Amino acid sequence: MTEGGRSNKSPKHIFRGQTIPERRFVETVNHEAYHYQIGDFPAEWEAWIRKKREDPPTIEEILRNENYREEMKQKVKEVSEKDKLLQAKEYEEGLVAEPSHTQVKGHASAPYYGKKEPSQDPTSTANTFQPGAWMPPGSGSSQNK
Repeated sequence: MTEGGRSNKSPKHIFRGQTIPERRFVETVNHEAYHYQIGDFPAEWEAWIRKKREDPPTIEEILRNENYREEMKQKVKEVSEKDKLLQAKEYEEGLVAEPSHTQVKGHASAPYYGKKEPSQDPTSTANTFQPGAWMPPGSGSSQNK
């Protein structure tokens, strides 16, 4: 493990008739278990601890993979900068319409009718409500024919 840590594993064994699987763990120098966050260990160590790989990683392998990830980050940054410049050029030439900036105001399913505050005077239709006429299905004259 980098930075002075070490790895251990207890082999698979049988105890009182039960098979106890192999356990893998990494001891670090400067970290407590409750301070752990994803990314504290290199991905190669995470894979070994979770038994996704057979052997623990070497320092050379970790350094090689870190260099590769840094190269990829740099390439992605360069490509995105080139893309931004190309888009700006296409906007200027009129080949591509500029994206409109949509402004979200609240939840999409919430109706907005322009009124932000409730009315001061509550209203009621209890005294003036008149139910409409209703005929249950099957009781109309069209069923008798």
